[in-house]
This record gives sequence, structure tokens and C-alpha cells, in this order.
Amino acid sequence: MIEKLYEALFGCRHSRYSFPVTVRRGARRPPAATLTGTYVACLDCGKEFPYDWKEMKVITSEERHRERLAQLAKHAA
Repeated sequence: MIEKLYEALFGCRHSRYSFPVTVRRGARRPPAATLTGTYVACLDCGKEFPYDWKEMKVITSEERHRERLAQLAKHAA
């Protein structure tokens, strides 16, 4: 809990991202790419975030992460 507060006050704002990277099939994926297969990295701190090519958006919040996972599961069924 203290770590989250510290991160909110003094942490990176993640305002600059790399170009989206799509991982090939069969290759080892970073944790950020497990959701959509594509991820971006913060150019300031290096943290990786899932990226949605269809919406052209970075998926940053846990709620949006769960919503996108549910959508992907629905389309796969």
C-alpha cells in the first residue's frame, strides 16, 4: 500500500511510449504482451504495457485490462 502511494506521488507518469511491438507466434512473450500479443514500453522507466492495435490505445488500467480480456474471450468462443 505504501509502495502504491509512493509511486502515485513520485513515480513515472508514463507519458512517452515506444512504437508498438508485436511478438511473433511461438516466441516467448513478455507479460505485457500476453493479453493482445502487442506491447509498448515507457521510454522513461522501461515499464511495459499491453497495446490494443484495433483501438490504437495503451491498456493501462486493470479494469480496462479485464474488459479487453473478456472481449477477446467472447470473440474466441
